[in-house]
Amino acid sequence: MNIRLTERGKLVDRFENWNSNFIGSLAKPKAGHDKGEIFVIIKEDSEYVYLVNGKNRTVDNPKKKKKKHIQLIKYNEDSLIHKIKTNQKIINEDIKRTIKIYNTVKEI
Repeated sequence: MNIRLTERGKLVDRFENWNSNFIGSLAKPKAGHDKGEIFVIIKEDSEYVYLVNGKNRTVDNPKKKKKKHIQLIKYNEDSLIHKIKTNQKIINEDIKRTIKIYNTVKEI
């Protein structure tokens, strides 16, 4: 399986091979009623990822999605990654801030 990595902030075409940890990365669902929205991956297991956006999908109630149904966005917010690596509590405002920063960077 080929994974085409692009510039920072761009979409990755396919990523069925999960060789590294994508927790903290952004993703867009490719299927379902939430298709096209931007989420942050806060947890993953062998077949699923758990997505939050800080609004209707909060840290306490993440969306469970199959990995094949999401498209990874190659973008990480350093402050969120630092919180994850140091096991600090992630709050919904952190998630919303990360998505807002990505949307701002994407428009430039």
